Amino acid sequence: MARDLQERIKELIIDRRLPPGAVLPTEPELMALLDAGRNSVREALKALQAMGIVDIRHGFGTYVGPMSLAPMVEGLAFRTVAGHHRGEDSLLELLELREALETGLVSRLAGRVPVQDLAELDGLVDRMEQQAARGVGLAETDRAFHATLYRGLGNVLLSEVLEAFWDAFHRVRTALVDVPQDPRVTCQQHRDILDAVRSGDSIRAEAAIKEHFLNIRTRVTSTAPEDYEKLPNDRV
Repeated sequence: MARDLQERIKELIIDRRLPPGAVLPTEPELMALLDAGRNSVREALKALQAMGIVDIRHGFGTYVGPMSLAPMVEGLAFRTVAGHHRGEDSLLELLELREALETGLVSRLAGRVPVQDLAELDGLVDRMEQQAARGVGLAETDRAFHATLYRGLGNVLLSEVLEAFWDAFHRVRTALVDVPQDPRVTCQQHRDILDAVRSGDSIRAEAAIKEHFLNIRTRVTSTAPEDYEKLPNDRV
């Protein structure tokens, strides 16, 4: 019954073309529309809220949710950590998913990135080089680089999926062994990706992305499950 009600509420959102943030019918109205009891409706709404499909604001009503990929990120992060504890290659598997996506997409970007995005990417690599010189971590600038790079494809869902993979992977990045590496190499790899995309050389762009992921792969494959257990839980 609960599953059926969830599907019918989702159909209602679709049929009425309700956007995120739109007000849903009140609880009594849903009971009448769905011919269901109060507890069944509440159970269905709570399940949909967990999926980000609805947003229950106590005292205000129920709204169409943001429909974000946050539940997917949580699931990926938990699955990766749990698998890592069991000695599985879950970190590597998650990395390979992201690598496969980016490797397949970067060739499509060669010669097609808008001028304003190229300028922004230049600025991000410059900032990365400055951070490396100061010994500051590059993670957030690295993330911004990749988000800006694929923005040129104009596919919002694709950008969200890439962000989800990035977020899930870096939620568990503390499980990685700290393999010594020169941050200047990381900066140069991003410069190489940008130069290849700017020049329209799809083969070189794909090779540059693969080289970038090779560094990350080295860290992942150097990780042992027991290393994770030595880290504080609040850093996951």
